[in-house]
Amino acid sequence: MIAKGLLSRDHPILAHLIPIRRCNLECGYCNEYDDYSKPVPVETMFRRVDKLAALGTTVVTLSGGEPLLHPDLDQIIARLRKRGIIAGMITNGYLLNVQRIQRLNDAGLDHMQISIDNIQPDDVSKKSLKVLDQRLRWLSEHALFHVNINSVVGGGTRNPEDALKVGERALALGFTSTIGIIHDGDGQLRPLKEAERKVYKAMKSMEKSSYSRFNKFQDAIAEGRPNEWKCRAGARYLYVCEDGLVHYCSQQRGYPAKPLEQYSVEDIRREYLTQKGCSPYCTVSCVHQTSLMDFWRDTQIHPPAEPAPNSLIQIQKHTAGHR
Repeated sequence: MIAKGLLSRDHPILAHLIPIRRCNLECGYCNEYDDYSKPVPVETMFRRVDKLAALGTTVVTLSGGEPLLHPDLDQIIARLRKRGIIAGMITNGYLLNVQRIQRLNDAGLDHMQISIDNIQPDDVSKKSLKVLDQRLRWLSEHALFHVNINSVVGGGTRNPEDALKVGERALALGFTSTIGIIHDGDGQLRPLKEAERKVYKAMKSMEKSSYSRFNKFQDAIAEGRPNEWKCRAGARYLYVCEDGLVHYCSQQRGYPAKPLEQYSVEDIRREYLTQKGCSPYCTVSCVHQTSLMDFWRDTQIHPPAEPAPNSLIQIQKHTAGHR
């Protein structure tokens, strides 16, 4: 991935692909789900996978909503692997059992991330260690893919110390552990309180067991400082929504909002050089990490692209009531 990324700037390193917007949970801070959307037809998903492969995408992470709600998820994962793409998934983990884990093994899943927000479920999040611990044990015993457990601070979490307990449990089960900072409804920074900063620093001491070591951005966010960087969203990172539109990220849906089937190297080159006004206080770590590949080259000079005429209407429909 790194070698390919350094050799060429004209392909996406990572894409998030949404097979379903519906979720079985209703977390208070999330603006990325609804409770009614149907799964994207599998043939449509195959075409999108093939298009991402044609663009040279290295890694595709299936997200949502809750991707395990898609009835043909295993086929989509298998299609990614067939096209030579590293296949990842972000899930709340609620629908996992031994049989489901074995099916993911058979499909060829490479990486899974589960976010756990607390020890006991509360009115902000039901993604708790109490509910998920048995599923984590099943993963530890049966999963052939890498598992990362992401705990969080900020954004209204009731007990920030829970993140440490989640991280310790993840390491005890043989997983990696990371910590994220919850963004607001626009994907922007909410400065951490003192207790939350202490937890964040303690979690950093465990980072040698983490697959992700890029902490420059998170350090600044934790301290309430802006980051100066070149966001390559729309180029090195693509967010492809359930409608098949390419967006900068999950928190900036509406830009550039161009259909993936029409996306080209010219679009990648344009967005690679496009400045994003939201970048100083961005908390979307996957965009940070992909952009690090090019931090040393190519000044961004172009103004942000205008959204497609009807894209913001669609985004507002999905996010209304979930901020």
